[in-house]
Amino acid sequence: MLTETRTIAPLGAWTPTTEPAHFTPRELASVIPHVRAPIHIVRHAATGHVGVATAGTVDYGAVANGSALDLLASLPGLYPEWLGDRSFLDTHGVRFPYVAGEMANGIATPAMVVAMARANMLGFLGTAGLPVDRIARAIAEVASALGASAGQWGANLIHTPYDPAHETQVVELLLRQRVRRMSASAYMALKPCVVRYASSGLHVDAAGRIQRVNHVFAKVSHADVARQFLEPAPADMLAGLVRGGQLTAEEARLAREVPVAEDLTIEADSGGHTDNRPLTALFPTIQAVRDAAVARYRYTRPIRLGAAGGLGTPSALAAAFNLGAAYVLTGSINQSAVESGLSPAGKALLARAEMTDVAMAPAADMFEMGVKVQVLKRGTLFAPRAAWLYDLYQRFDSLEALPAEVRARLETQVFRAPIEEVWEHTVRFWTARHADEVERARRDARHRMALVFRWYLGKSSEWSITGEASRIAYYQIWCGPAMGAFNAWVAGSSLEPLATRHVVQIALNLLEGAAVLTRAQQLRSHGVPVPAEAFELRTLLLC
Repeated sequence: MLTETRTIAPLGAWTPTTEPAHFTPRELASVIPHVRAPIHIVRHAATGHVGVATAGTVDYGAVANGSALDLLASLPGLYPEWLGDRSFLDTHGVRFPYVAGEMANGIATPAMVVAMARANMLGFLGTAGLPVDRIARAIAEVASALGASAGQWGANLIHTPYDPAHETQVVELLLRQRVRRMSASAYMALKPCVVRYASSGLHVDAAGRIQRVNHVFAKVSHADVARQFLEPAPADMLAGLVRGGQLTAEEARLAREVPVAEDLTIEADSGGHTDNRPLTALFPTIQAVRDAAVARYRYTRPIRLGAAGGLGTPSALAAAFNLGAAYVLTGSINQSAVESGLSPAGKALLARAEMTDVAMAPAADMFEMGVKVQVLKRGTLFAPRAAWLYDLYQRFDSLEALPAEVRARLETQVFRAPIEEVWEHTVRFWTARHADEVERARRDARHRMALVFRWYLGKSSEWSITGEASRIAYYQIWCGPAMGAFNAWVAGSSLEPLATRHVVQIALNLLEGAAVLTRAQQLRSHGVPVPAEAFELRTLLLC
């Protein structure tokens, strides 16, 4: 039964021309997806029934009579480009408020970043876990494809507490290659290399305004961490960078007047490093921290909050934008995209995932700290095996202290090689990357055990990228619940086959759907009896 609304005073009268107004559930469901057309909310004066009209003539201030209907409201066309913050589009030179996230170990490939930039969206290279020379090659590939002037892309900088020199080297590379956007992730405290990147190139324009050259996107899930990026860089940190010749005195002075980052990506329940927090609770919490920082430091430029984690359906994107997100960032779902660096076998596992097919497992990069990452559970036994390795690390002081049966299982079932051979592989890796780790391990037997276990955790991720067939049962694939939600949404559609899951096509469908849902909610909040099927979007997918 249609809802009756008799208390709203009409704005004027609407008169039909080429087509009548729409009142039935079927009619309403069919007209709502046409978001780019203006729409009028109308009412039968006699019955009080509320509906919508997309054609006809409007006479504001007139009284409806004859075939005319009461006009309650008129809504302009709605475009996906307008769902986020306009300053995000202007600042970063993009058309859509959408970012493809920086899946680690090169899973967010140059091809993915280039495809996003060419579609006027923002993409970040997945540089975490890669050596500097490989990062340099990826940057060169993107720059060659897009041209030196194209800036709609960036690269990731992940916090590596065991190897701070690597962070510094990555920042130096980004500065040297003029990569103007950097996503700083997994940070628990602000580091000088991040401040250096953010502050380099700060200058005052002809109008007396401070302008940035480099933009930090801080990925945060803790209010305390967010606060550090929202404040001006610490004076002592800036002074140290000036003494070291990494910043000029003028850059340091200007850095005391602006936040370290003007784009904060609020990371909820996501794949990889995550605190498993719900976006609806986390976003307003950090939003309040942002607002307090703006008031305290009297910032005049917008500080934008993006949303990430759990974003795999149009409904999720619409909810994020409704929370106030300036942009959205997707991660897990892009691993199944054509442009992803994940192997075909790994993508096939992701395509079968349901929302609950995820688990937490020890992280390779922060193993000894007990940090965990969220990974795919269905089709792989990585999570319980990784948990067993961490349990051994907690219970024993060294590899030599392991019981004989445990050592045998490690060598025959897990490593498939003698422990000493694995240690040789580990030594070669760390000698090239951070030789101090090897020396520490030779002095500390427990640290040696941790490095050996971390070798396996790292290789399990590598196997999922290279497609090592003999190890498919133990692939480590970072994954959040968004992947399962996405699979359920695209089931039976043109985006269900892996061959059609291009990163841009995924983005366009999600944004279009979010716009349709936003329009449906607008109409419902204006008293239109929007049917439930208008929120399902099963047939919306674009070709």
